[in-house]
Amino acid sequence: MTSSLKVPERRTQSDRRQQSEAELLRAAAELIAEQGVAAATFENIGARAGYSRGLATQRFGSKQGLIEALIARLQARLQAQMDDRRLDQLNGLEAVLGFVDAFLTTLAQDGELRAYFVMMAGAVGDMSDLRAPFAVAHKAAEERLEALVLRGQAEGVIRQTLDADAAALMVGSLLLGVSTQLLIDPGMDLEPIRQTSLATLRVSFGG
Repeated sequence: MTSSLKVPERRTQSDRRQQSEAELLRAAAELIAEQGVAAATFENIGARAGYSRGLATQRFGSKQGLIEALIARLQARLQAQMDDRRLDQLNGLEAVLGFVDAFLTTLAQDGELRAYFVMMAGAVGDMSDLRAPFAVAHKAAEERLEALVLRGQAEGVIRQTLDADAAALMVGSLLLGVSTQLLIDPGMDLEPIRQTSLATLRVSFGG
């Protein structure tokens, strides 16, 4: 009689490495969101993720290496949310609104994303070199928003008199401000802010 049981596939070393890195980064994000950047020691991260302190050190090398990896992870998570909205298939105005909607929805639901802004606030307050990765990420978001505004103007759905660069910076600053306010008031209800932001942008940008 032939057994119908399947032999589990063996995971490669690369698979195991990716899993351990993801679990370490998730643990780091949780610690930062709950207790601040100072709590994200390799010892604390390893303990929360179920690994040794040595593995965390081996994977990231230094505290800066860890934080840069975490920034990349959180940016990728947010980018995935944007991609799911298929913004490129919408007209420019709806794409800008979709960007804002996706960001605020993710911010409300994803505790790890809050860790990103805890790290950013710490980097700015300490005048550390870690400001640079945040500046690069925010510039990329601004350029994407500017491209959406320009596309909307070409389509006739966003006002031609709007300065596209200033509009993109204003939207980015709105999202940054809301994210920072959430650090001050973690119990803040983001839903009415999301609705008001979308309604206000639709009226002020609409062609």
